[in-house]
Amino acid sequence: MNVARVPGLNTLGLTVARLDFLPSGFIPPHLHPRGSEILTVLEGSIEVGFVTTYPNYKHYSKVLEKGDAFVVPVGLVHYQRNVADGNAVVFGIVNSQNAGINVVTNAVFGAKPAICSQFLSNAFQLDKKTVEELQAKFSI
Repeated sequence: MNVARVPGLNTLGLTVARLDFLPSGFIPPHLHPRGSEILTVLEGSIEVGFVTTYPNYKHYSKVLEKGDAFVVPVGLVHYQRNVADGNAVVFGIVNSQNAGINVVTNAVFGAKPAICSQFLSNAFQLDKKTVEELQAKFSI
């Protein structure tokens, strides 16, 4: 829920969500440019992680069980994935009514107009064909 869907959240500075994960389900690497996030596991087990910024790019991750919580600082790339055999349920809160979301793969490979595939090939050290396949997949 955010202020666009629930106007009563206006001026409260919050976005809240219930996240339901199927086995092996995940939320891909993304970031919130205007808010920190706290996740609390209600059922199951999930791995959560984030990566710090330059110069270290340190990856912090933890497997959370029912009742555990994890905080992701504002603007850092992070992810969640279900590591349990069954479903997992997580309650998430972002401390902004308009935190924004930028999914890394969608931003890079799904940009409109497209980022030059030769440039992305060089930047990610991938062959141009692979970059073009990724662009076709994410430019939905």
